[in-house]
Amino acid sequence: MKLSTYFILFLILTTACKETKHKQKVIKKTIKVKKKLPSIKDSDWVEMKVLDSSFVYDIRYATTNNFVHQKMYPCAKCYLRGIVAKALLKIQKELRKKNLRLKFFDCYRPGKVQENLWHINPDPHYVANPKYGSMHNRGLAVDLTIVDKNDKELDMGTPFDYFGKKAYHAYKNFPDTVLKNRMFLKKLMQKYNLEPITSEWWHYSYRKKNFPVEKWIWKCP
Repeated sequence: MKLSTYFILFLILTTACKETKHKQKVIKKTIKVKKKLPSIKDSDWVEMKVLDSSFVYDIRYATTNNFVHQKMYPCAKCYLRGIVAKALLKIQKELRKKNLRLKFFDCYRPGKVQENLWHINPDPHYVANPKYGSMHNRGLAVDLTIVDKNDKELDMGTPFDYFGKKAYHAYKNFPDTVLKNRMFLKKLMQKYNLEPITSEWWHYSYRKKNFPVEKWIWKCP
């Protein structure tokens, strides 16, 4: 065998070894991603996208597409207390089996923003009095809906932040599809101890825990 032939074989073997090492590194990274999430305490503040990348977001108060037509948040982020985050992870797991997902409109809301919303619309049916604070201010409430595999929202009869009787759970003058969608969301949330309020089909809160009102604002990229 000529020297040049030996040299070619050497190059092939060397390249094969490098490719094998590269594949091993990729596999290790994949395994690492699939490891269990770190333990989460009930009182921890958790950014939802860190726990599960399949959630969908439309954080309205980070835009002008909301009932006050003003941008209230510096950027769109969804933080919640650990007890709520863990419940939502379980709900998302159930929904994904049906090719459905949760979509968040609002999560933790800083106390100062609550004060601003109350100043614009001091109606306790829709905005909690900042004197007492809301469940949003405690990281225990979330505004949400369900979307299908194409990220299209299930028909809930009204848009988010619709202030009127049609947004009430008791309002029944809707097609069966809408009523079934609302009931599906309600039962699923209640299964994991997230309870509705009378006037907003999208609002759910965890009432078995209580935490103080917070005013901190998250950092933006």
